[in-house]
Formats: sequence, C-alpha cells, structure tokens
Amino acid sequence: MTRVLVTRALPTGGLEPLVGDGHDVVQRAGDTPYTQAELTELVATVDAVVCLLTDRIDEPVLEAGAASHLRVVANVAVGYDNIDVDAARRLGVAVCNTPGVLDETTADAAFLLVLAASRLASEAERDLRRGAWSGWGINQYLGNDVHGATLGLVGYGRIGRAVARRASGFGMQVLHHTRHPTDMPGYVGSLDDLLAESDVLSIHVPLRDSTRHLIGARELALLRPHAVVVNTARGPVVDEEALADALHAGTVFAAGLDVYEDEPTVHPRLLSAPRTVLLPHIASASRATRTQMARVACQGVCDVLAGRRPENLVTA
Repeated sequence: MTRVLVTRALPTGGLEPLVGDGHDVVQRAGDTPYTQAELTELVATVDAVVCLLTDRIDEPVLEAGAASHLRVVANVAVGYDNIDVDAARRLGVAVCNTPGVLDETTADAAFLLVLAASRLASEAERDLRRGAWSGWGINQYLGNDVHGATLGLVGYGRIGRAVARRASGFGMQVLHHTRHPTDMPGYVGSLDDLLAESDVLSIHVPLRDSTRHLIGARELALLRPHAVVVNTARGPVVDEEALADALHAGTVFAAGLDVYEDEPTVHPRLLSAPRTVLLPHIASASRATRTQMARVACQGVCDVLAGRRPENLVTA
C-alpha cells in the first residue's frame, strides 16, 4: 500500500481522494507542524507528501525522499515558493498545486481590503470598540471613494482578473501591468506608469526572485499621496518597512494586507502604522474553498501515484 504523508490537519472531506483510492494516510494527531528534522525523516518512508505553504520542502527534504521512493509533493496552495522546485525536478519528484480553486474567494478578500482600507473601516471600528467614538461628526474618518477611482493591478492572472470584475461593479477604471503585454484593455507597459496612475494598487504576482520587494521605497514614492496599497499575493513582494515608513509619513494614504514578509511575524512599524487593515492570511479562508483546495492537492497525488498526469502539475 502506498503511503502519503499529510503534514497538517485538513478541512473535513479534504482527504477523500486519498481515502477513496485506498492510500495509507500518515498524519499525526492534532495540528502541530513537523520540524524540518521530522519532515526529513518522514519523507524517506512515504510515496507522497501533501503539504501547506508553511511547510518548507527544501532540497534536503526532497533528497531524503527521493533516495527512498518519494514520487510527488502536492501543495495545498496556488503558490509553491515553499518548495524547491528545481531540486524536485532534478530528483524526479513531481510537484502539484491548487490553481483555479481559490480565485474568486481570494478576489473577494482583496476587494474587502480595497473597501476597508479606502474607507478607514478598521480605524473607525477600533475607535468604536474602545469607546473613543463620541458621536457622528462631519469630519470624522474621511476616507477615499472607491467608486470612480482607478484600480491598478500588478499581475493579471486569474485572481487579478477576478478583482477587475468586482471593480467594474463599482465603476472603477481598471488598469493592469504584467511582464509581457496582454493585448487586453487597460494594459500599461510600465510599472512606474501604473503606479503613477493608480488610486488603489492591488498586487497579484507570484513570489520569485524577480518579484521580491517589487514594491519598495522607490515604487511607493511614485504613488499619489491618497493611494491605497493592497496585497493578497505574497508578503515579500512588498517591502514592509518601506510601506510602514510611507504610511507613518502620510505619503501613502492606507494599506490593506493579508500577507507578510516573515509570517506569522508582522513588522512592528506596520502594526503601529495608521490607516492599515491587517488580516492573518485569510484570503482563501472560506470553508468550501479550503476544502476544495485540499481535495485538489490530494487528487494530484492520486493521479501521479496512478501513473496519470494531473491537471495541476507544476513540474515532473
């Protein structure tokens, strides 16, 4: 019987493909993450791994598995920067992810951040809860209108386009920038030009060496002082310290973030920054979406172990 290591507790029903195919699921009781040493030891005893983005599947882990009979690693996420894909390719270990499953749910969360940050919703609620609201005032909590504003999308994949659809319902002008021309309405060839034209900037690119700190101090300085920055992609795409500096200085109006450079740690200056909405990486956190993500990852494992090519194959 093939053995599949599942690194964390998954939503109810998420393991169904593995169970239905009769695989032996290796999983500890509870939801305590494995250490790197534990992962390295365990992968040498299994045929497949289902992991989360918080698991570091690095070269030593993959080498330990490949030296035995590891055939596939499936990440319950769209991004896979936690996996050394180059090492997996060299060692002949397939890597799968969960594209397409969480697009709409993540786009919902991105637009939640657009609205909440633009209208200072967190700041206003915080005052109300702590008893600091003294009653309605005409100059209180003056945020930015979302309707009629210009939304700049950095990246225009499935999630970016889903955010664009939501923005159209608010009468926003939608622009987008990608590495290569899209030949679609709203394309802006220069990131600098996109920044200069955006009232709201929403980031939707994967984390690569080329996108690490893609939005730093220089780029933030190109935004208008009333601009809002939203990130639901990966934390290191934005220089957190530079963004915190801009928020404290008032050169950027507000920010809505769901991801951070060193999760679960958040830069202390971001925590103290004014006009910020900070969420704990919940963009895909609906019950239906997270369950389907788990199923897709597990199905990818089933396909590889059965000799089929899964639709969600990153590399083989």
